[in-house]
Amino acid sequence: MIGNPGMEPSTCSLTHPTEACTVICSVNTNVEARWKTTKPKDGDTAMVLFNDQELQEPVDSAEARKLLWKIDFMILPYLATTLSYAAIFGINQDLNLHGTQYSWLSGIFYVGFLVWAFPTNFLMQRLPIGKYLGVNIFMWGVFLMVQAACNSFATLAVLRALGGAAEACADPAFMLITSMWYTRREQPVRIGLWYTANGLGIALGGLLGYGIGHIKGALPSWKYEFIVIGALCSAWGIVMFIFLPDSPVSAPGLSQRERRIAVERLRDNQTGVENKYLKPYQILEAFRDYKLYFFFILGVVCSIPNGGISNFGTIIIKGFGFSTLVTTLMQIPYGAIIALSILACVYLNDRFENRRCVFSLIFIIPNIAGAFGLRFVPQDQQVARLICYYLTGPYNAAFVLILSMQVANTAGHTKKIVTNAVLFLGYCAGNITGPFFYKDSQSPTYELGIWSIIVSHLIEAALIALLGLLLRWENKSRDRIQSEMEGGLEGRDLDATAFMDLTDRENLNFRYIY
Repeated sequence: MIGNPGMEPSTCSLTHPTEACTVICSVNTNVEARWKTTKPKDGDTAMVLFNDQELQEPVDSAEARKLLWKIDFMILPYLATTLSYAAIFGINQDLNLHGTQYSWLSGIFYVGFLVWAFPTNFLMQRLPIGKYLGVNIFMWGVFLMVQAACNSFATLAVLRALGGAAEACADPAFMLITSMWYTRREQPVRIGLWYTANGLGIALGGLLGYGIGHIKGALPSWKYEFIVIGALCSAWGIVMFIFLPDSPVSAPGLSQRERRIAVERLRDNQTGVENKYLKPYQILEAFRDYKLYFFFILGVVCSIPNGGISNFGTIIIKGFGFSTLVTTLMQIPYGAIIALSILACVYLNDRFENRRCVFSLIFIIPNIAGAFGLRFVPQDQQVARLICYYLTGPYNAAFVLILSMQVANTAGHTKKIVTNAVLFLGYCAGNITGPFFYKDSQSPTYELGIWSIIVSHLIEAALIALLGLLLRWENKSRDRIQSEMEGGLEGRDLDATAFMDLTDRENLNFRYIY
């Protein structure tokens, strides 16, 4: 029961309302006393900040806003930090790639990612997350630089797989860090801000690729790209290792009072900060929760378009008749559209709180329209087809809101880790599958690849709509149960459950965001 800190939390759910009511009614409202007696493995790491009675005074709203700016400065620059360009600079010819080998190179990166997804997520729970992330980004850069020395498909494939394993912690770590530092309302904007790095990376990559394409050295141009990008990644990994804080509970850049305020802001999340102990019952609960399977399938269908477009986009543009270097420059507007669509989406979602499913659906529409255009607009209409290609960019905005829904709707740190890993298993599966829809025999129009985009987005839209309805029903069920309890909805003790490392199914005070 929640009221007995010495016992493992019960696994109540809405399917057992009587048990849920018993659990909530047994909550001990003496929060500070209970936190002092709770076993470390049962509760959240944030509890240690509330043992000092001097830190219990109210938080001034102006002080909290000032701290939020400080947190943004401490976190976002590190989260907001290239195989498609390598294709148009001649990697296929230099390594004598043929048939589906380029597709395999595109997909094998995600094989490494997939194989290491669960181990790296569990390591993130046990190890300081900022340090662990920095080491992995450094190693990813090293593997990328070494690829410049490859002279065969086999050696490049091995390094691609190792690079995928090193990068497997990146997005999951970004999501965990976001959940540790920001309120549920703030999370979509912050995820959007660091995710715009994808669009800006494509745009800046276009300029970088254009410059690298003019290098007249002893090596092929694609090798210089691997060396330059890899060196930048390794350097950034060192910076993250040194400066990215591991948790608001221990952040060296914050005073003890600021750490408490940073955690205090998260009380209404009901998701806690972190817990360093693996809880098997939360793993089991995660796999019994229908949301996990929704997020897995959404990860797949969101990433099938990405797996194709990200690796074949430059080849598709080149098929419009542009030269290699002009093709590279044409990626700059595409990256800008991705960044702007993400920012517009998270801004609108913030203005109209709790409309994440609605805005996800809205920002999927341009992608479907653009994909239909690529399929049916005649090839001699180069400008129209280029516009259609650019319209396939806003799917990133919908994916940002899907990520924010997963972060906001999963409580219990072990359950977060498992759900994170499963979502990115779907992400890997989609990115592995996507390139194989782009057959050499269909170049440069890639009919099957374009149809994979259309079908994936239609499935994505249906799943988002259904998930939104289910979460809405869950909230109404909880409102009904608690309204019938003593004290009603207004009498809920949110403080009692905020930092107990309860799952969203255990905690009847939890409400889903959709």
